[in-house]
Amino acid sequence: MSEISSPRPIAPTPPSSRPSAVAADLAVKLLQPMQGLLASGETAKAEVIALKEVAQSFQMLLKLTLSNGSQTTLEAASPRPLAQGTSVTVTALSETRLALSVLLGGDKPLTSLDLDQLPVGTLLQGKVVAREQLLQGRSQQVIYKVLVSLLNTPLAGSKLSLETPLALPLGSLLSAQVQGSQALNFLPLSGRLDKLALSQQLSSQSNRQGALEGLFGALQGLRGNAEMSEGLRTSIDKLFGALPDTTQLSTAKGLAAALENSGILLESKLLGGQGQSMPTDLKANLLRLITQLLPNMPAGALLSATNAGSALAQAMPTLARDLLSSLGKSSSRQQALSFPLPSRILQGMEDDSDLEALLKLAAAAISRLQTHQLSSLAQSQVGPDGNLLTTWQLELPMRNQQELVPLQIKIQRDESKPTNKPEKKEILWKVELAFDLDPLGPLQVQAQLAQGRLSSQLWAERNSTVNLIDAELDNLRQRLNSAGVQVGELACSLGIPPRGPRTTLEQRWVDETA
Repeated sequence: MSEISSPRPIAPTPPSSRPSAVAADLAVKLLQPMQGLLASGETAKAEVIALKEVAQSFQMLLKLTLSNGSQTTLEAASPRPLAQGTSVTVTALSETRLALSVLLGGDKPLTSLDLDQLPVGTLLQGKVVAREQLLQGRSQQVIYKVLVSLLNTPLAGSKLSLETPLALPLGSLLSAQVQGSQALNFLPLSGRLDKLALSQQLSSQSNRQGALEGLFGALQGLRGNAEMSEGLRTSIDKLFGALPDTTQLSTAKGLAAALENSGILLESKLLGGQGQSMPTDLKANLLRLITQLLPNMPAGALLSATNAGSALAQAMPTLARDLLSSLGKSSSRQQALSFPLPSRILQGMEDDSDLEALLKLAAAAISRLQTHQLSSLAQSQVGPDGNLLTTWQLELPMRNQQELVPLQIKIQRDESKPTNKPEKKEILWKVELAFDLDPLGPLQVQAQLAQGRLSSQLWAERNSTVNLIDAELDNLRQRLNSAGVQVGELACSLGIPPRGPRTTLEQRWVDETA
C-alpha cells in the first residue's frame, strides 16, 4: 500500500449537473455462472463488499443474501462503479447476468461531515476503496470521485465520498485534517514520519535521562582525586566554570547569555559553523567530558552498548509499524511532556575511580537536556484555529554559593491568527519556572504576559515559604509598576500546580482583562 503525501486541500464539493455515478438500475455480467442460485426473474438482496477498477470497467464482489437466509458471494463486471457498502436488490436475468437496483435508504456514503461530531482540526485516517475519473465543466479538468473507508473516529467503518484532483490509488492509506464540513487537508507522509521519529526519540531520551544534580554531585567528589588525568580535570573545570550564578541570572543580559549557553541552541550553532567557539555551552561541555571518559572505559561496556544498538536496528521495521498505529499514546512520551521533568536520580559512583558510573551519569544528563529540547518541539504546534504555539523548554544548573541548583524553565509564545488583514496578531507569553532552593524548598512559578499586563501564580511546598512570599508580593507589585508593567493577579499557594489531563496543544490562555 502507498501513502498519500500531498498537502493540497480537497475543495468543497460544488453542486454538479453531471449525472450521478451510481445509476438506479444497472445491468452487470457475472464472471462465473450462478449455478441455479436464482431462477430467471427471481430477486434477492445484496451488498457491494469490494470494488476494483480494471481497464475500462469495474469488478465488484457482491455478498448475496438468499430468501432462506443463506449468504454467498458473486463476482461481477460493471460499466460503472457502485460504492463499497451500497445495498442493492438484484434480479436474475440469466445465469450470467443480473439487474441491480440501489435500495433507497441503504448505507449511502457520507458527502459532508458533522462538525459537532468531527470538529475542525480532527485527524481522519482512511483507506481508498473506490475511484472514478470525471471531467469538470468546460475546462475539462480531470478530477476524481473517491470513496474512502474511515478507520478512526466514531465514524470508523463509514464511507466518505469526496472529489479531488489527486489520483489516489485504490487501497492507499491517507491521513487528512478536517477543515470544514466539505473540506479536508491531506497530511504529508513526511509529517507523520517526523512525528513518529519525535515520539520515539522523546520516549527513549526520557527513559534514559537522569537529574543533573546526580552528575554534578559525583563530579564535585571527583575534583580532589590526584590520579585523575589532566584532560578530564580540565573538562570538569570548564563545565563548572561556565555555570551561571544567581547574580548573573538576576540581570537581563546575564539571563540571556545563560539561556543561549543552556545547550538548547547547540545543534543550530553547529550547523552555523560555530563548533570551535562554544566554551561555555552546557551541552557541549558535557559532550567534551564524555570524550575524556570514553578512552578509559572497559572494552566490554562499549561492546554491550554496540550490540544493544544493533539488535534495536534489526527490530525497527516491526517497531515502526506498531508505533505508527499508536502514535501519541505512549505513557512515557506523556511523562516527558510534563513540566517540570520529574527528578530521576541514577545510582551514583561507588568510589572515585568508578568511571563507568560517571559516564552513565553524564549520558543521563545529556539525555535530560535533549528531553527538554524534544519536548519543546512536540509542544510547538499550529492549533485548529490557526494559532501558532512555540515552546522553549530547558534546564539551567545555577550556582548558589557552594550549592548547584537545577532551574527548569519553560517559555511559550502563543500567536493568534488575525481574522481580518488589518487586525494585528495578538501575542501571549507564558513562563514557567521550577527549582528547589534552600531554605525555601521546592518552588514553581507561572507568569503570563498579555497586552502589556502581567499576572503570576506561585506554588511553594513549605508553609514558611508561602508566608514569606505573601509578605513580599506588594513589594514585587510596586517594583513591577515602577518598571512600567501593568500588574494583574499575584498570588502564592501551598502545594504544586494542578496538572489535569491535557492535550499537547493546550487551550489558549484566558486573558483576565477580557
